[in-house]
Amino acid sequence: MTEQRPVQDAKAIKVPALPDAQTVTEVKHWTDRLFSFRCTRPASLRFRSGEFVMIGLMGDPDPKTGKQKPLLRAYSIASPSWDDELEFYSIKVPDGPLTSRLQHIQPGDEIILRPKPVGTLVHDALLPGKRLWLFATGTGFAPFASLLRDPQTYEDYDEVIITHTCREVGELTYGAELIDSIRKDEMLGELIGADKLARLRYYPTTTREPSAKMGRITDLMRSGEVYRDLGVEPITPEHDRAMVCGNLAFNLEIKQLLESYGLEEGANSAPAQYVVEKAFLD
Repeated sequence: MTEQRPVQDAKAIKVPALPDAQTVTEVKHWTDRLFSFRCTRPASLRFRSGEFVMIGLMGDPDPKTGKQKPLLRAYSIASPSWDDELEFYSIKVPDGPLTSRLQHIQPGDEIILRPKPVGTLVHDALLPGKRLWLFATGTGFAPFASLLRDPQTYEDYDEVIITHTCREVGELTYGAELIDSIRKDEMLGELIGADKLARLRYYPTTTREPSAKMGRITDLMRSGEVYRDLGVEPITPEHDRAMVCGNLAFNLEIKQLLESYGLEEGANSAPAQYVVEKAFLD
């Protein structure tokens, strides 16, 4: 008598149709220009909070050969390194080769994810300091969403200040809700301490739509307004460290500003006082 083996339901076994495929588990649209999504995490993927990976979809078939090529872009991982899933925060570009299609993904869909994380917005690229500044514009908040949920951030620094500059109030919602969730989180709450508002500071500004605080963060730094608002001393190379992620013009401007304070740019191979993510452009 032969052994009877259980028959598996073919419908229950989902074979990935894409190379390096991961399954979308959640999608949330924040504005008509911004959305976030979560997907499964490759079992072999190890990354440092703040790094990015290449993700995308298959492009249209070549009219001559009919072959398809992956359409990939660099995306910062917004989830912390301990999360079971991966989260990404993206802008919607109507005529963008990738985002014009990526914005329509639904739970159950597959995306391509190349599991080779890299990036400069990591703790290893900074020398030890007392206060960490995270400067973001638009979806440049994504790598900081990862770092802000990493316990090491609060073990390494006495104070963390995240600034987020967007055009409209609605574009601040993703960051505002994340900061609120961190302050309410039991594990991170213990690390931040009883006076959570003092150790983790959130400074949102808008440049077009009226809000509680308007202005470009670089202008507010030059005028000293940001320091007066937060009740802190201006940036110094002795105590302060900074990470920057935003559009190209912002990155260049704040680099000059940070260096005027005496800070030097660092890298994984040569840690210093500040780092800028060059691969990500909002």
